[in-house]
Amino acid sequence: MQVHLINPSELSFGVGVITPRWLYVLAGATPAQYGDPIITDETLEPFDPDRVHEGDVVGIGIHTGNACRGYEIGRRSRERGAWVVYGGIHATLYPEEAHELGAAHAVAKGDGDVIWGTVLADCTNGTLQRIYDGGRIAADRFLPARWDLLPPRSYMWASVQTVRGCPKHCSFCSVWRTDGQQPRQRSADMVISEIVQLRRLGYRFIALADDNFYPVTLGDIELARRQNNHHRTEELLGIRAERFDLMEGLSQLPSDMVFFTQITMEAAEDPEFLDAMRKAHIKGALVGVEAVTAEGLKAVYKEFNASGDELAEQLRTFKRHGVHVLGSFIFGLPTDREGTFEATAALAKQAEITFAQFVMMTPFPGTVDFQRWEASQGENAERVQGVPVTRYWLIPGELRPKLMIPHPTMPPDEIRRRTQGVWDSFYSFSEIWKRAHCVQSFKSRIAFLFISKLYRQMYANTGIATDSARRKSANRWARWLARPCQRFFQAKPMPDLAVPGTTLSRVS
Repeated sequence: MQVHLINPSELSFGVGVITPRWLYVLAGATPAQYGDPIITDETLEPFDPDRVHEGDVVGIGIHTGNACRGYEIGRRSRERGAWVVYGGIHATLYPEEAHELGAAHAVAKGDGDVIWGTVLADCTNGTLQRIYDGGRIAADRFLPARWDLLPPRSYMWASVQTVRGCPKHCSFCSVWRTDGQQPRQRSADMVISEIVQLRRLGYRFIALADDNFYPVTLGDIELARRQNNHHRTEELLGIRAERFDLMEGLSQLPSDMVFFTQITMEAAEDPEFLDAMRKAHIKGALVGVEAVTAEGLKAVYKEFNASGDELAEQLRTFKRHGVHVLGSFIFGLPTDREGTFEATAALAKQAEITFAQFVMMTPFPGTVDFQRWEASQGENAERVQGVPVTRYWLIPGELRPKLMIPHPTMPPDEIRRRTQGVWDSFYSFSEIWKRAHCVQSFKSRIAFLFISKLYRQMYANTGIATDSARRKSANRWARWLARPCQRFFQAKPMPDLAVPGTTLSRVS
């Protein structure tokens, strides 16, 4: 019996930006008796069904964006006599859909680190169940990834997870519902050991693939103190102390390492935390700005963010502390008007953020926004080729509506065009070159230019284009840009690197 692990994608760029960590964690969760899994990441190359044989196990991880492709792979694998098992956030939310449309034998909900071994044993014994629930395991049960199975020189960035869960409750995000609001933090020693393994392989750019790297704010601690909740105060201080322990460990790694993570805007009010990030080589962070007006922030339950000039100043604070921001903005909120687009583009430049993404409001399953939207559609939801828009991920990409929730003042195509216009403005050659001065050498600035254009192709043109021809054209451009960009991220392997505080012989 051969185990296959597959990350579905309708587009293959030839080079991956960030390693799909779950593939290699499940590889680590695969008992040795089954051998090394065959790993297929379709962002690199398409799945080859001829490699699947009768009696094999095919594990497919899906999120909403790649569910349709995942179901296609599942059906083809089952036709070849394999056991088909789904996991991932979408399968957790819609296990019966995977059975009905993806030819699933089983669906594993929740965390897969522990339950995967049980699934494989049941395949061997012929006792496979329809549904498994991995739940939310404690951080000390998180498994390290099998990075030794990585195809060489295939990804720009590696990825390591330090914490699961987010205490916030943003209306457009499902993390706090699926991964929980209680942060589950891995020990600093486990994280550092995994990063050292990756640096030995030649990866010096590492994404800390966390739901929220800043799980405890100064405001959270102050609120607990005002409530005289001593137990809660100590709990929060403990979580914060663990973050600082981790960052101290990161600071002892080779100085050429670069880390990128995801945090909330409130970190700008915590200069001690930002300084620790800089010392830890965390040089970039995705910050969910979402909206530039107070009305827009209220619409997505994110009133804890600032707006206007105060927002621009907070974003500049990150840069002053050596942390470059990838700002994320949402268009299509009910409070948006024609002037919102230009104001957002202007603020992104005023705030001196290094990268930005401008996404159209999409109600993702598991979120408050989706729940409200689905209820509002009822039984009379619009259908495309017989599929209700409330199951939009099952509609072919070229036919899928770009804006699901009707806007009170603007038609969907206008929002799409204006969103594309903001991408064009922010990623024009002149604007990119201005931002390229965040790096020193001319070679690094050229690299910055290429990477910026690649980011725009992969996440703007491919994602927003309305017809298949434009999507294919954007994909070709992305493939052309990806290869030279990948070379900029390559580093010389450091096979003799030891975990800080140890010797190589003790950790190899």
